[in-house]
Amino acid sequence: MGAKRTYPFRMALITLTTDFGLRDAYVAQMKGVIASIAPLARVIDVTHEIPPFNVFHAAHVLRSLRAWFPPETIHVVVVDPGVGTDRRILLARASEQFFLVPDNGVITFVHRDAAIEELIVVEDRRYFLAQISTTFHGRDIFAPVAAHLASGVKPPRFGRATDRLELLPADLQLVTDKTCVAGRVVYVDRFGNLVTNISQKDLGSLLHRPQALEVRINEIPIGPLRSAYAETAPGRPLALIGSSGFLEIAVNQGSALQQFGPAEALSVTVRQVNAIERR
Repeated sequence: MGAKRTYPFRMALITLTTDFGLRDAYVAQMKGVIASIAPLARVIDVTHEIPPFNVFHAAHVLRSLRAWFPPETIHVVVVDPGVGTDRRILLARASEQFFLVPDNGVITFVHRDAAIEELIVVEDRRYFLAQISTTFHGRDIFAPVAAHLASGVKPPRFGRATDRLELLPADLQLVTDKTCVAGRVVYVDRFGNLVTNISQKDLGSLLHRPQALEVRINEIPIGPLRSAYAETAPGRPLALIGSSGFLEIAVNQGSALQQFGPAEALSVTVRQVNAIERR
């Protein structure tokens, strides 16, 4: 008999978020690499339907994961238009979870929501595959690094510490005062709902009187905040706090994307109005 194989003892959890789709073998190849290195690790597919190269969309999806996964979860994001260039790969630790991402801004919202406790530039080739394609770092770098991390390799082993990372443009930040919050659409779900970067927390005391609020998208009035999609007639737009905790613009049994146009051009404001203005 051959030598007995020893397996990692950690039952680690790895999530995968990519723009690869499911038509090709890319995702399966990543999973095969992970299974070869860390066979006891659990792999959860978040989504592989991020629109190609859409870092904004991926950043919002990554932000939405943090509250729902246990400590030590390893979140892997491969939405990487700069693959094969000198863009860096980062391993970040925040909220007791790990984020393995290209340094292209995809970690922006996580960074704004939680302090990054550790940040490593992934560069030690001992933890990569032997042959590295210039077009598929997801398989050749991200997957093996995630698997080694799941097997117990400590973050500093992967490379040097840094305090620099790329962030998405500043115009994604909120503008707030006591009576108004202004943001923009950052994500569109499969129902055509337009999810903004305005969180329930950002609205603060304004939520004490939701019926006294007016939501506008590109200065088009939507009305007050609702609590359910069916509070307007079919085909009518509405604004509410979605399940992810962020303000979204929806159309009851329809698509807000089709009604209001490309997400990249849409700004959203929530402001307090008085009784006269609401007439």
